[in-house]
Amino acid sequence: MSTPAGRTLWLVRHAPPQIAPGICYGRLDVAADPRATQQAAAALAAALPPAAQVLTSPAQRCTALAAALAELRPALAAQTDHALQELHFGTWEGQSWDTIGPVALDAWTADFAHHAPGGGETLAAMLQRVQAALARAGQAPCRDVVWITHAGVARCVHHLLRHPLPGDLHTLRIAATDWTWPAPAWGGWTVLALPPDAAV
Repeated sequence: MSTPAGRTLWLVRHAPPQIAPGICYGRLDVAADPRATQQAAAALAAALPPAAQVLTSPAQRCTALAAALAELRPALAAQTDHALQELHFGTWEGQSWDTIGPVALDAWTADFAHHAPGGGETLAAMLQRVQAALARAGQAPCRDVVWITHAGVARCVHHLLRHPLPGDLHTLRIAATDWTWPAPAWGGWTVLALPPDAAV
């Protein structure tokens, strides 16, 4: 397979988190399965090119994968980038989706771009920080940029590469039913070509 022109972004998702199913955990610092983390690091170490810029979310489920990768490939030691964090769900974090309930969820999906779930972070704000991170990736010293991150960030990247943010964020409109962008499997990754001029 030929290498895409311009810079290449590796969107890597952390291994499965050690938390019960059905819990909203966005920014909660949940650990990932250690064995799955090591397996993901081994696969990633074998796949990555000789040189790459590696950035990681500060969440321990991501930094554990970054550390395991660096043990196998010391030249790929990661730097922490807070822009790669998952959406902040405010008071919802640690609660089950059933406890949060349909009324609160409906209020969020009715204004999906601008409503802050649980008083946390809006999708518009998250898109803005991910767009800034993409612009920095477009200026990276290495052709390959690796983000060890979360499903939400991966979905933001897919959206932004097709729909750059408007100059006035207040005009941003996103329907929750249209937010169907893919995310890598646990411990997996997606490789995307960034625009040569990073005009995202």
